[in-house]
Order: sequence, then structure tokens, then C-alpha cells
Amino acid sequence: MKTLRYSSLAILLFAGLFMACKKSFLDREPVGTMTEEIVANKAGVNYLLVGAYAALDGQRSGNALGGGNPWEAAPTNWIYGSVVGGEAHKGSNAGDQEPINEIAKSTYTAANSFFNSKWKAVYEGVSRCNLTLKKMSEATDMSDAERKLVGAQARFLRGHYYFELKKMYNNVPYISDTTVDLRIANDKDIWPFIEADFQYAADNLPVSWKDNGDVSRVNKSAAQIYLAKTYLYEKKFPQAFTLFQTAVATGMTSAGVKYDLAPRYEDNFDAAKKTGNPEAVFYIEMTANDGTNTIANANAGEMLNFPYDPSPFGCCGFFQPSQDLVNSFRVDANGLPYLDDYNLHPVKSDKGLGSSDPFVPDAGLLDPRLDWTVGRRGLPYHDWGNHPGALWQRDQGYGGPYSTKKMVYWKKDQDKYHDAHSWAPGSAINVNLIRFADVLLMYAEAAAQTGNLQVATDMVNKVRDRMKNNPDQWLHKFDDATQKFDPAILAANYKIGDYPIFGSKDLALKAIYFERKLELGMEGHRFFDLSRWGIAATVLNAYYKYENGKIADGGAGFTDLIGAIFTPNRNEYFPIPQRQIDLTLQNGQRVLKQNPGY
Repeated sequence: MKTLRYSSLAILLFAGLFMACKKSFLDREPVGTMTEEIVANKAGVNYLLVGAYAALDGQRSGNALGGGNPWEAAPTNWIYGSVVGGEAHKGSNAGDQEPINEIAKSTYTAANSFFNSKWKAVYEGVSRCNLTLKKMSEATDMSDAERKLVGAQARFLRGHYYFELKKMYNNVPYISDTTVDLRIANDKDIWPFIEADFQYAADNLPVSWKDNGDVSRVNKSAAQIYLAKTYLYEKKFPQAFTLFQTAVATGMTSAGVKYDLAPRYEDNFDAAKKTGNPEAVFYIEMTANDGTNTIANANAGEMLNFPYDPSPFGCCGFFQPSQDLVNSFRVDANGLPYLDDYNLHPVKSDKGLGSSDPFVPDAGLLDPRLDWTVGRRGLPYHDWGNHPGALWQRDQGYGGPYSTKKMVYWKKDQDKYHDAHSWAPGSAINVNLIRFADVLLMYAEAAAQTGNLQVATDMVNKVRDRMKNNPDQWLHKFDDATQKFDPAILAANYKIGDYPIFGSKDLALKAIYFERKLELGMEGHRFFDLSRWGIAATVLNAYYKYENGKIADGGAGFTDLIGAIFTPNRNEYFPIPQRQIDLTLQNGQRVLKQNPGY
């Protein structure tokens, strides 16, 4: 019998290496373990399916499934999407989590251990999906309808895991539930396999799960949207447009709620508001204080990303928004962003000032989403009081003067949604892998690419109108003495307006690209967007130059990006981890091939 284990790809992919060996301790059956044969039935298959879902957060007992630290495989991709994409500095100081330093500067090599951790964690998800499908095919007590339902979920999840691998590493080996020889080369385009999984899921998943209460499971609309996203990445714009059009018009959440934007922007990042959220397309359910005495299910991947001690969070000062991102929220008299020269309209910061030094926040016009995304000196940091500036930063000259905000729990309900079972905080804030605002902007992009400029304009304005038409949700002044918000006084000078109909495809795409930066800031999408748009080298080299140079306050730039350079036709994808390549050595030849430029 085979022993059931959730093995990393390092074991899964190259198990065949041991098959040619003589019997050894590796062939002995561990006493008391669960075997694959035991779970080849309906109950066991559903158990395995839950395990396939559980791999979404990349965590096991507080550590990454890839064997590293939780943040190395964080499902938010805060390192690989936001830090690499120029939305944030690594934060903390130069000596803390040093492998991120070269990742942030695009000077990394294939030996960087973080890439190996992420690779193994995501392939763990693939392994669990494949095992679910394999055991399902062997189970004799399942009806055809039950097989379709389990199979659709497992294939959706497998599609997701391979999508992650594709956008990270591009050239990856494809292993399915029917693969016999696990020594697979990475010489095939896996987009067709991803398409097939999402198409099967879209054809066989239920519209909602509200009747049985499993509303955290994936549904038909989510599968249609993920298939449309796949088409968008492949530049199959007409197919993407059609699917997005259907999803926007008729799609609904797994809870049976018609897709819409959440009533308030910040509801997407508030654990108290996650139930029934109409914006939740595909998300990872997080829980705090679940009885495990770990934060494995409480956003362990984000545990570093809180203001530094002596903040009320105790740790750790990572993931600090960039000045470039903050400047992007500057708007003109019409409430529209400066698409071409936003860094010539910088937002005032307290860089170089101590918390006891006088400071007056920027008085210019700003998009109100800024202050739900970035913690700034002198403005409310949720209900924890006004951000004190340098006191909450470990090294302001290195990581900057700002703090991340979206995935930080609120003081008012910390007893319920904060998890203290580790040396750094956990929280019950869900991770939104795809939310409806993201869908609207992808739909706008597909519309622009197919000449539907009115639709593109309408979708962008729909996203902006959540804030434009509801000024009561703009951040208000917080009184430290009374510990209350003042509904009569705004925290900053906010304005947000609508675009007139885009006059050309180029203008539409420019505005859509920028709107994704504003709406989805610090959510792990930015680098992958820049890469697929083909503008990563231009945007990121300009970002390095700006953040390294004379920035908003006239002082020196940030020291963490010294030497940063983005090399075209290389850095659009991360390298295949050298450890994985080395494991494929057979007769002097390696099965896995490295990506170009590494």
C-alpha cells in the first residue's frame, strides 16, 4: 500500500528516482499511518478535497507548506506581487529577511530560498488536488453527480495553483492525476491545461452553496471569472470579454448573493464585515483563535506586516508602502489622477522627522482610497489612534515613512479577530484572491482591447463611484483624547471624479492600468499586471530611480533599492528554483530547464 502524505514537489516530482533503488528504509510502511486505499471512498475523497482547499493559504502548523517561513509562501503574494511591483518597500531593516532584499531589487538568483519555498507550497496544492481526483476515480461508493461535484472543485483548485505557478515562473512542469512518470520536463505551455480545468469547473459547479452552508467553496461564477482571467493573461481578449460580461451581469457569490461592490471599500479588509460580502469572488477564509494554538489559519503569511514595536501590534515593521504608490493617489481639480506625471505632484511625508517633531499632513487633493491603503503620520490608523510616524518604523530611511493597513485588524474587535498564538500577530481577515472590483477592471481591460470604449469607461467609473457617491465612507478625523471619529471632519482633503468616455484604446488602457494600481494597491497584483502588460522594465526602472533619488521631501531616497535594476526578457518571470533543477539530475542531464537570463 502507498502511504498517504501531503508531500512537497521535491518528493512528489522525483519519487521515481527512488524506484530504481533496492529496497531500503524508504520502502517500509510507517506504523499507524493512513494509506491511500483507506481514503478511496466518498468520505475519504471529501477529506482529501478539504485538504486541497486548505493548501490555499500555503501554511501548515504555522510554517509554509514549502518548508520555509509562512511569509515565503503567503497567498497574498505581498513579496512577489507588491514589493517586486513597486507598491511597497520590504520594510523593517536591511538585516531582517535578507533574501527579500534582492527580490525587491530584481537582482535575485535561482538560489534564493524564497522561490523554492513558494514553488513547493504551490505544488503541494497541485499534489492534493491530483490525489483527490485519483482517489475519486477509485471510489466505488460515489454517484456520477458526486464525482462531478468533487471533480469540479478539485480541478478549479488545481487550475488556481497552476495559474500561480505560470504567472510566477512561466515554464513549469505539468503533473496531473493520471501522470505516471513524475520526472516531467518544463518544456510545454500549460495554459491549455489551466483553461481545461476552469472550463470543467464552470460546467459542473453549482451556482451557489447556500443550501448546504458551505459558502466558502468555489462556485460556477468564480470558475467563469477565473477562466476569463486566464484568457486575459493569454491575450484572448474577445473570449475574456464575453465571459466577464456574463459574470458581471448575472454572477453571484457562493452564498447566493449577486456580485456587487461592497457598500464600503474598507469592508473588504474588515473581518467583521466578511460574511455576505457581495464582492467576494474567490477568497481564503481566515479564522482566529481556532483552538490549534497556532496562527496557521489566521493569516500567518502576513504576520510580519504590522507597524513596528512600540506599536500596539508588537511586530514587525515589514511591507511599507512606497512614496511612488502614495503619490499615485494625488488628483487634479476634477478628482482624476495624474496618469503621466504623478510623481511631479508628490504627497507630503514625514520622512526624516521624529515623532516628536512638528508635522502637518498634506493638504492637497487626494483620492480617498489612499487612507484605507496606507498608514500616514497624523491620520487615523483604523481606530488605534493617529499614526505617530517614525515611532512605528524600524528604519525610516530604509523602508520609508508609511505603514501597510489593509490586512490589519481593528482595535474595536481585536478580542475576536486578532490571534496572539505566535510571536507576531495573526488575524481573521479573509484573503481576497479575486474580488469584484478586480473583475470590473479586468472586464474594462478586455473591453478596451476589443474596442468597447463605452463599456471600459463605465466599468472604471463604476469602481470609482463607490467612493465618489459615498463620501461618508471617507476617512474622518480621529480624536486621540476621546478615541472616537468625528463624522463632521474629514482626515484629509479628498476628491474623486469620473472619467469622460475614453477617446482611444491607448487612453483607456492607460487609465485602466492606473486604476488597478489605485483600487488594488498592496493586494499582491501589481507585478504580475506589469509583467503581462509588457511594461515592467519601463515602470520598475523608473520606480527604482525615483525611490533612490530625491523624493517628495527633498531628502535622499531610500537605501533599500540601491543597485536595483530590472532586466528586460529576464525579470518578467522568476527563476526556476535551483534546488528543483538540481533534484532532476539524471545521467548527467537535468530534466528541468532554467528560464532565460538566469
